[in-house]
Amino acid sequence: MRSKKERERYCSPLVTRYASGAMSYLFSDDFKFKTWRELWTALAEAERHLGLNITKAQVSQMKKAAGHVNYAEAEKIEKRTRHDVTAHVRAFAKQCPKAKGIIHLGATSCFVTDNTELIQMRRGLQTLRTKLAKLIDVLGRFALKHKNLPTLGSTHFQPAQPTTVGKRACLWAQDFILDMKELETRLERLKFRGVKGTTGTQASFLALFGGDEKKVMRLERLVARKMGFVGPGGGAAVFAVTGQTYTRKVDSQVLAALSGIAQSASKMATDIRLLQGLKEMEEPIGKEQVGSSAMAYKRNPMRCERICALARFAVVSAFNPAITAATQWLERTLDDSANRRLAIAESFLAADGILNLCLNVAGGLVVNQGQVKRRLEAELPFMATEDILMAAVNAGGDRQALHERIRLHSRAAAEAVKQEGRQNNLLERLKKDPAFAPVRDQIASMVDPRRFVGRAPSQVSEFIRNVVSPIRRKYRKAIAQLEDEEITV
Repeated sequence: MRSKKERERYCSPLVTRYASGAMSYLFSDDFKFKTWRELWTALAEAERHLGLNITKAQVSQMKKAAGHVNYAEAEKIEKRTRHDVTAHVRAFAKQCPKAKGIIHLGATSCFVTDNTELIQMRRGLQTLRTKLAKLIDVLGRFALKHKNLPTLGSTHFQPAQPTTVGKRACLWAQDFILDMKELETRLERLKFRGVKGTTGTQASFLALFGGDEKKVMRLERLVARKMGFVGPGGGAAVFAVTGQTYTRKVDSQVLAALSGIAQSASKMATDIRLLQGLKEMEEPIGKEQVGSSAMAYKRNPMRCERICALARFAVVSAFNPAITAATQWLERTLDDSANRRLAIAESFLAADGILNLCLNVAGGLVVNQGQVKRRLEAELPFMATEDILMAAVNAGGDRQALHERIRLHSRAAAEAVKQEGRQNNLLERLKKDPAFAPVRDQIASMVDPRRFVGRAPSQVSEFIRNVVSPIRRKYRKAIAQLEDEEITV
């Protein structure tokens, strides 16, 4: 329960209602400032290793104090200096007086701010990747279970050629698989800003090492490895060039990937909302869940509606870094800072909340097979008319005359359904029509739903085998370790 003081201040619902505790912590002040200290310590340790006048005792003191941030002191200093990095440098120095003179040596603020943000994005992408893998696995199992269940297809939200429930789920999974590929690409290409100095030239570090470029290059590689940025070949993964900041194009690309997840989730959730309105499928519901304060019978698709709502936020948020990337001046301007504090963190929190909901919904989907069958049977006679027509022509009938008879019967049957609420009696009409007497006994078999789903069942099997299963194998351990996020609201 939140305290009275907390309730009197605005707090993002992404933290209080939607995102997981792990993702919320990743973008918290505590994670940020402790990571700053890890970076300062890694820098000092690497500088000492390369010969600067830094003692083991100084580094040890920094390591000991790194996880114990004196927030009150930092906040007091920041009120005077109006500079958060300076405030935390000085606060850290008060806890490790031996290291006071070497903390932040040669660095600029973006050494801690930008590198920390890259660490946050890397971990956030890894978390989302695991949840995506689990969602793809869950949807794959659902698709395989229902691969043979015929259902009425829909184009323009009008009855169309049948498909299967499993095939439709594969369409949802395929979108998320495209998102998975995009996340993997972003992670592969995400690099450390590195140890670049004030405008990215490394001039301050070159001065520290007496003009020795090789040592400056080694320094950057050492710090990058200490912070876990290692490339496929074992080398340090660092951006080759930066200004004062890493290029904001990175933020734009990463948040575009999160927007892609939101788009896929919204598509799936919208489909489920439509199907729930048709009573064919339902999202899970709690035993004591209330659908409406007035209409006690209501069972609203509230989780899918929430997915769509959060997705809209995530999609729109991706415009922020795109505009920021387009409007940065020369080596950098500070008009990116306040915007990025909001856009990056909240996009990750929204994507996390969306995937938690998607996992919850996909894991508890209910298929109302009786209603699926009823809706398909109501429309199937119309779809079977072409096969009936061909069979009657093969039996010696006149194609044009038979076509006209089908047209008249179809119109009459449709009118009875729409205007009088009757059952579709098209097949009975055709059976009674003398023009179709030669094929009367074949008509019933011509409306077997399995005749109309084409290769849908085989497509599901092939999709699971060739596309979903490799993802399951690749992320098997991560999926097994992922705890289910409780959806409480």
